[in-house]
Amino acid sequence: MHAPAKPSILSIRTHIDPRGSLGVLEGDDLPFPIARVYYLFDVPIGAVRGEHGHKQLEQVMICMSGRVEITLNDGTGQYHFTLDTPASALHVPPGYWRRLKFLDPGTSVCVLASRRYEPEDYLYSFEDYLAWVRGGDAPPAPAVT
Repeated sequence: MHAPAKPSILSIRTHIDPRGSLGVLEGDDLPFPIARVYYLFDVPIGAVRGEHGHKQLEQVMICMSGRVEITLNDGTGQYHFTLDTPASALHVPPGYWRRLKFLDPGTSVCVLASRRYEPEDYLYSFEDYLAWVRGGDAPPAPAVT
């Protein structure tokens, strides 16, 4: 596998007036067409979500409220981000192991994804992820029931 593109923070166009704030993302603002949107909420403080890798899926993560710590690993190093405003987002290219730790009550994270749910795209153990990064075959993902 080649080295993945680097993760980056995206600024979200924001309009602010006395009625409140409006964040806008349009097709050209994103690095990929959106195939799926999902969100995480009601996650206990300190709980961890993610803890898996994707071979092809690309994501943009937006913390809609609260605060979340995101750690990405490319098999050789880690990248740490804290999202705490819906005015910015994290672009996660394909090929990263991800870990999201929820830091505040009421934190919610919206994820824009480049692909529909595909179980074969997931790497569920870090050892399998590292084998994949190094060019070895990882076992297929288990079926979700």
